[in-house]
Amino acid sequence: MFGGLKRAISKVKEKLATTTLNEKDLDDALWEFEINLIENNVSEEVVRKLIDKIKNELINKKIPRFTKIDEIIDDTFKNLIEEVFQQLPKYDLVKMIKEKQEKPFVIVFLGINGNGKTTSIAKLCYKLKNQYNLKCLLACADTFRAGAIEQLEMHARKLNVEYIKHKYGSSPTAVAYSAVEYAYNKKIDVVLIDTAGRMQTDKNLVDEMKKLIKVIEPDFVILVVDSLTGNDAYYQAEMFEKEIPINGYIVTKVDADEKGGVPLSLIYATKKPILYLGTGSNYEDLIEMDKEWLLKNILK
Repeated sequence: MFGGLKRAISKVKEKLATTTLNEKDLDDALWEFEINLIENNVSEEVVRKLIDKIKNELINKKIPRFTKIDEIIDDTFKNLIEEVFQQLPKYDLVKMIKEKQEKPFVIVFLGINGNGKTTSIAKLCYKLKNQYNLKCLLACADTFRAGAIEQLEMHARKLNVEYIKHKYGSSPTAVAYSAVEYAYNKKIDVVLIDTAGRMQTDKNLVDEMKKLIKVIEPDFVILVVDSLTGNDAYYQAEMFEKEIPINGYIVTKVDADEKGGVPLSLIYATKKPILYLGTGSNYEDLIEMDKEWLLKNILK
């Protein structure tokens, strides 16, 4: 996981430790570092900020004797990540669900086909049900894609939770409304609504989703993105955000991501938090992301 990003950082540490710290040699080493970061899906904006911070530390400040260059690089990364996380809204999803007075707490999931949206819904349902003893209801509001209803239905049966479905071609808004109404009457804690995997540029499908959001007024909207799509992950996020307010993200397939730049670049670009990371194919493979996790997996 994130091997490419780790190698890029290790390489620049090694190079800077064995070179004189004049500005030309530093520029050469950091130029190579910049290319390596971009190749590992770190956005150019993040790269530029990081490079500027490193240069400021190494050129414009007096470095105490015996200070290790690798410690300066690590500290610069830590400071950047700390700065990024300070700008993010702080959400405790489980606490929000438990503290909502009038049940249910409604979560709408967005994302294009292939990003692992439906599987992520099932994983979050598993976590809420088994770790926090919350009653969950799944809503099959993807009435467009063949097999979508059956896929969510299969997860509901495996998880032993109730689900609401209509026929293919039905209004997604009607499905979501039925689910919320049912959950309210049955005193179910949380409704997780699956929606059609839509390209962010598909106007008809986006309009349908905007209608669903307006009618249902969900408590939380999660966009699911795929770590393996690289720069397209935050392109998708920005395009969706122009149409529908997003609260946060689930980033999937992180365990298979050899590069590693997507999580940091995503939260930096959008100023929205990543709530969970998908780290495998089992229901248990959904972990919370915080700055300690990110630092651990980038620097070690």
